[in-house]
Parts: sequence; C-alpha cells; structure tokens
Amino acid sequence: MRIYLSLLCCLLISNTVLAQSTGSISGTILDRNTQKPVIGASVEVQPSKTGTSTDSLGRFRITGLTPGSYSLRITAIGFAAKTLTNLVITTGNENNLNIELDPAGENLSEVIVSGKRASARATSLESPLSIQRLTTEEIKANPGGNFDISRVIQSLPGVGGGVGGGGFRNDIIIRGGAPSENVFYLDGIEVPLINHFGTQGSGGGPQGILNVSFIEDVKLSSSAFDARYDNALSSVFQFKQKNGNPNRLQGNIRLSATELAATFDGPISPKTTFLASARRSYLQLLFQALDLPIRPNYWDFQFKTNTRINDKTTLQVLGIGAIDEFRFAAPKEATPEKLYAVNSSPLINQWNYTVGASLKRLTDRGFWTLSLSRNTLNNRADKYEDNENPSEGTRTFRINSQETENKLRFDQTVSIDKWKITYGASAQYVQFGNDFYQLFRPALTDEQGNQIQPAEELRTDTQLDFLRYGAFVQTGRRFWENRLAISAGMRIDGNSASNSVANPLKQWSPRISASLALAPDWNFSASYGLYYRLPSYTQLAFEASQTGRMNPGDYIRSRHLVAGFEWLPSNNTRFTLEGFYKKYSNYPISILDGISLANKGTEFGAVGNEPVVQDGEGKAYGIEFFAQQKLSKRFFGVLSYTFYRSEFTGLNSEWIRSSWDNRHLLSLTAGYKLNRNWEIGLKFRYQGAAPYTPFDLTASQLNYLTLGTGVFDFSQTNTLELPAFHASDIRIDKKWNLRRFTLDLYLDIQNWYNSKNPGIPQYTFQRTADNSGFQTTDGQPIRQNGSNAIPVILANNDGRLLPTLGFIVEF
Repeated sequence: MRIYLSLLCCLLISNTVLAQSTGSISGTILDRNTQKPVIGASVEVQPSKTGTSTDSLGRFRITGLTPGSYSLRITAIGFAAKTLTNLVITTGNENNLNIELDPAGENLSEVIVSGKRASARATSLESPLSIQRLTTEEIKANPGGNFDISRVIQSLPGVGGGVGGGGFRNDIIIRGGAPSENVFYLDGIEVPLINHFGTQGSGGGPQGILNVSFIEDVKLSSSAFDARYDNALSSVFQFKQKNGNPNRLQGNIRLSATELAATFDGPISPKTTFLASARRSYLQLLFQALDLPIRPNYWDFQFKTNTRINDKTTLQVLGIGAIDEFRFAAPKEATPEKLYAVNSSPLINQWNYTVGASLKRLTDRGFWTLSLSRNTLNNRADKYEDNENPSEGTRTFRINSQETENKLRFDQTVSIDKWKITYGASAQYVQFGNDFYQLFRPALTDEQGNQIQPAEELRTDTQLDFLRYGAFVQTGRRFWENRLAISAGMRIDGNSASNSVANPLKQWSPRISASLALAPDWNFSASYGLYYRLPSYTQLAFEASQTGRMNPGDYIRSRHLVAGFEWLPSNNTRFTLEGFYKKYSNYPISILDGISLANKGTEFGAVGNEPVVQDGEGKAYGIEFFAQQKLSKRFFGVLSYTFYRSEFTGLNSEWIRSSWDNRHLLSLTAGYKLNRNWEIGLKFRYQGAAPYTPFDLTASQLNYLTLGTGVFDFSQTNTLELPAFHASDIRIDKKWNLRRFTLDLYLDIQNWYNSKNPGIPQYTFQRTADNSGFQTTDGQPIRQNGSNAIPVILANNDGRLLPTLGFIVEF
C-alpha cells in the first residue's frame, strides 16, 4: 500500500505545473480583556514587509506570499505590540489565527522596554510564572512526536514520561505528581481523557486523541492556576483550537507508519465555519509485521463549528471521541517476553466522547461565557488466566463501568478602572456505574490437598449519581507605574455524594501571585496557592461486597509555593529559573498494598477500585531551568532541566520515594530550516533512575499461573532503581509547494542510536526450549501453586529503533 501511495504522489507531482503559487494568512485580532475586535490594527508579515490593517470586525487577510516561514507583527494604538514567529505559509492550506492583544500598560515588558515585546514570553497577569506554550508548528515538527501532542509535551520543563521514561505510554508526570493530578481544557471545555486506551481514574494511554491540525497552541500551567479551573493538583493544560478558514474549503491528509488521518475546514455560511477530522490506526498491522503479540486498534473523530451570531455574540460547538480495542495474538516466534505480554495485560474495549457548546457575549466592560458540555467514558476490560483462550471460569479481572458528566459553567470578565475581575460558577451532574471484579489472590492447596492460601477477591457493583458544584473569583491589577503586578483568586467546591464533602467552604482554595520588574529585561515572580481535587469516581463508588464498607471521598489537598526569575534578553529569547514546593494531604492509600495511590496510574484498566484510607501525605520540591529561542532567521530550540524530589507516605506513615522520583529531567529540542523548504530537527531526552519495588518471591511463585504477573513486596516499596533513560530522535522534512496543494514528505527516526528503554523487570517461569510450556523441577506437569516451577526474572529494557516515513498533503 505504501509503495502504491508513493507512486501516486509522484504521478501527481509530475502532472502538476511546478511553478510555485503563493500562499496567504488571515485571522482576527481581539482585546484580551474585553474580547472586542481591535479595529485598525497594523499587521505586517516579516521579513517580506507585506502588511494590512484590520477591519471593523478585527479581521485581516494577506495574500500573495511566497511559501516559507515568517513572523507576524501586530501593532495598535493603546495595545502592546505582539510578534508571532515560525508561521509556515504554504500553497495548500491558509493559516487562520485568533490573536489576542494586551492593552498598553497591561504587559510589563511593553512598559519597561519601549516598543519591545518579548514574544517568547508565555506568562499572564493571573499566572505570572510556571507557564509554557507550544504552537502548532512546534508540535508538528517535534522529532519523535509523531503528531502526538501528549508525547510532545514531555519536552517541556518538569514533565516526565512515566516510570522508565522511554515507555510506550503517554503518562504525564508534572513536577513529581501522579498522572491523575492534571486537567485538560479544549477551548474552555473540560476533556477528561486525551489519550487512547486511557486508564480510568488517571488519564494516560499509549496514543493521543487530539488532532494537531486543530490546535493553534497549547498552554501548560504547572502552578499558579487560574481560579476558574477546578480539580487541578499538578497542572492545567489549555488547548486552543483554530477556527475554520472563512475564505475557502481546505484540508489535509496525513499518512504515517501507524495511522491515516483526514482533516477538512472551511465556511458553512457567511457567519459559520467548521473543522472536522477522522483518524484510523493500523498499529495492529505494524505490530503483526514486528511479530508483537499485542493488537491495538483505534478510531478517533473531532469537530468544531464557530458561528458569529451578531457583533457581540459568538457560539462555538465542539466534539471529540474515540473507539479503542486491545487484543492479543499468538506470535509466530514465541519468546518468554512475548508470551509474558499476552497474559499480563487485560483485553480492552473502550469508547469515550466529549461534546460541548460555548456562548460568548460581549458587554460594555468585558464579556461573559456560558458553556454546556457532556462527556462519557465507557470502560470495559477483561483478563483471564489465558487471554488467548478466555473462559468465565478462568477470569481474573473485569471492569464494566460508565461515567458521564453533564457540566454547566458560567464566568464573566469585567474591567473596572485598572482592575481585571473574573468570577463564575459551575455545576455538574455525575452518573457513574461500576461493575468490578478482581481475583487478588486465588485459593491454593498443596499436594496433599491442604489449603495454603485462601482466595481474596475484590467485588463491587455500584451506581453513584450526585451533583458537583463550585464558584470562583479572580482579580488583579498593576501598580507602581506597572512595574508590580498582583493577582489573587479564590474558589470553593463541594458535592452531594454521601461519602464526600457537601460544604464547599471546607474546600476554600485561595491563591495569590505577584510579579516585579527588577530591570528592563528581568522579572521576579512568586505565587502561593491551595488546591483541591475530588478523588476518582472509581474510589468514590467502591463498596466492598463482602463488608459493605464504602471508601472515603475527602478532597485531596495540595499547597504550592513557587518563586523564580525570568530574563528576556531579546524579542525571541527567554530564560526562566524557578524553585517549587508542593505539599499534599488527604491522599488515598491502598489498604491491600499499603502504598499511596500517588504511585499508581500507568497500568491499563483503572485506578481506585480497591479499599482505601485517606490519611496519606506527600511532598515534591525542586528547581527548574528553561531556555527558549523562538525562530530567528533559521534556528529555534528549547532546553529544559529539572532537579526534584517526590515522596509520599503509606499505611505505616513512613516517607518513601514515589514511583516518579527520577530526580533529573533533561530535554533538548532544536530545529534548523534549510534552503528549498528542507527542515531538520533533533530531540534528546534524559530521565534519571526511577525507583521500583522488588517481587515477593514466595507470593509470586504461588500466584503467577493465575494472575499472569509477579506479586510485589510492598514492605520494600521503591527500594530498587532502574537504569537512567536516555534517547534521541531525528526528523527531516521536505515541502513542495505546488500550484494547488502542498506535499510534506518526512522521515522521523525515534531512538536513532537504539538506546535501551528501562522498565520494571517481569516475573515469570522458565519455559521449555520450544516455548510450548513451562519447565519443572521434577519433570511433571506444572502445579497450579507453582511449587515445581523454576522462577525467572526477565529484564525489561528493550530498545527499538523506529523509523517512520510519511507524508502530509494539504489542499
């Protein structure tokens, strides 16, 4: 198929007049505080010096541009100048941008440095530090990212990628916090899951759902959260989507080694635009070719419409959904590692969606937004003693649950004198049903029939429907000739679940931040905040069928204290140095394992389906350095380094290293634009040694044949260390801008020097020479209690060089 498609592309190119056509760029410019259009703003494309001015609706369009990379500089009377870099103009698709300007005096750099706007700066009045941004071009060109936003995010400071660092999952670890501590917003609509095969109650998974063709930029807040966002302990991700092109219908088709995606956007009517996409994986074909026993398969869909009802009112409607299936197949060449994979993970059938509508209305002093959304996750996972030949009598694990949230949010932003004030409230109706079973330990007997281990099972079948509610206010202004900026906020949250907290005043969540200009190019900022998160629905709804005990549902609490410096030596260069401290309380602890749930979340299935207590504590602290060079002439790059510690308590109240305590995170991403539309990128990542827990050898031998995995010795939690992880990726792009379309051919090589990816070792039994069964010490058939088996610990540090040749056609 690949050969056929390549030949087809060559034929298309050979039959097209090769004289280059021109490209265009368009957009809308708004006042950030009031969302009103900025009329008469000057828009200049650099270095071409081509420009125009915005009309009465704040719109602009510049045509006749030679394809290439440009900067866009916007100036307007009463507003701080703004420059956008690395805007790629092609003949295939027209960029349509939504640009917000800060009123003059609202941007600190504009006041201190006359006429200079540091475009690399990513902070705001509400969050003056711990903010990073990625543009769509930075995501698309990220080496090894494979257009997966969740994976590209791991190049930002303080962001780890799971325990080993080089695994296949997109678990996002922010400054030593658990993967469940992050929240995601798509154009202001909360999206619980952004990964395929997501872990219920956590969020990570092997492949991202979001289509990069929809994204204008990504904003990561790792502290100093705006009070409008609830349930965040470690980070808030804000994904800003593009609007459809109002001028013509356009689209792109992307083909890689793992997927085929198609995206279209354009006008529906003079007042409405749309974006729509569908993506289909064929990972199962790749894994079959590599003779891997797992067979993942997924679809995802995404859409957005934007309607300008009148001069003051805009309606946005969006949706995103995914269908996931995870199966196993017998490998052609059996090895202990491949056969272990078949029975150590569950079979998965999962689907999820989020749909939402947001109405924005301009007022005399600002604007208000009313949003209504619904999201559902249907999670089905099954595991058997033999996943290739499943039967109900050999079942060891079952999840059959559905969670639905119906959300209503309202917020209003007003400007009074020099104060910016935002306030609002939210309510959601939660419906959660959970049918769960886990064989924690099987019943075992010895050769004489005497019981040596009683069965331990976890069962729950519950329906939990309840209300969640909250309110917030955030205000800020600048003082002392705009050299000092102060912002303060507060939110309260509660819910009606019988085992949780109804009084929202008990979750009183204040936060304050300040930023001071020490010199024209130097800022010092600090923030303090108290944040709350409701435990996972799996924890809230778990009621042990044997005892009738229901889990507690107290809000998890985290205090943040962050301070740092920012240096802006030029318009396109930014350096930051920050120190952070996070203190957790009310963290859930597993009664069965005795460890904090902060150490869980990177396994398939769900987190929280077990009895817990909520008296755990945690702390994470460290220092973070970040350097960014936006595109200047031909080079752009990002360097980040984080040193941190992360510790949590268990049932014994002793502090131990968390599973994410890698200590060191280093990431370097750089790109260089060559002549004739060639571009090369390089990424290097280093993640320090992760702790892990050794196996309980006696319990593992007894239970392996039933459970398919070893049993950890949690009395020695995280006392061992994996090797440090490091790997590098390379990407080479070549674009052809033809008369009617653009062809982007790329080569992406992940782990080009074939580094090993350290993972937690695997417990199994020694197999026969032909891998058809297990060897035994007495030559007899293996006993169910494993007493005549030969235990083996398999190293789990395989590395794989993964080259991907693909193309994108824009039309």
